[in-house]
Amino acid sequence: MPGKRRPQAAAPVTAEDELLLLQRQALAEEEADKTKREMLTRFLNDKLAKEKHSSTLNLHKLNAQWRAVLRDTKDKELHQDMEILSQTFERVMDCKDSVIEVSVGLVGVAPGLTRDPPQSPQSLATDLEEAEEQHTQALRSHLHNVDRLLQLHRCRLMCLEEGYDAQLEALKMEFEAERYKEGEGQRWHPLAVL
Repeated sequence: MPGKRRPQAAAPVTAEDELLLLQRQALAEEEADKTKREMLTRFLNDKLAKEKHSSTLNLHKLNAQWRAVLRDTKDKELHQDMEILSQTFERVMDCKDSVIEVSVGLVGVAPGLTRDPPQSPQSLATDLEEAEEQHTQALRSHLHNVDRLLQLHRCRLMCLEEGYDAQLEALKMEFEAERYKEGEGQRWHPLAVL
């Protein structure tokens, strides 16, 4: 039957209904996007908090390991210094023992003990000259270090004085500007207050 129309199963959708449907779909999409953004934001904030916690923990571990390395290094240095000082002390004690033996006139030692013969007076004079030379060199080094510290202190003091003078000048200019503004051009004089 070519001339007959088929009845439609659903009522025709009006433009208003179609507009409402589109608005509902758009609103649902916006809500879904908003939910996604919130979830993403929460996820990223959680990840950031975990990362901060991990970095703090790792920094603490690194500091602990670094301190251990520094302690080991300092321990080795101190042991070396102790060994050197011990050897120096022994050498100085031997020299002083020799001086005592020469001054008392002891030539030998108790039987069964072997020891180097005492030093001669020329050797003692050489040792004294060496000690004086070391003393003057240490004194020179100390005075040089003190001079450098004084120079550093003077430089720092000069920088502080320059900063103080600049701040004082800025305060004076600010005060003058305020006074000029308040007095409408009248010059202020300390005796004018009286």
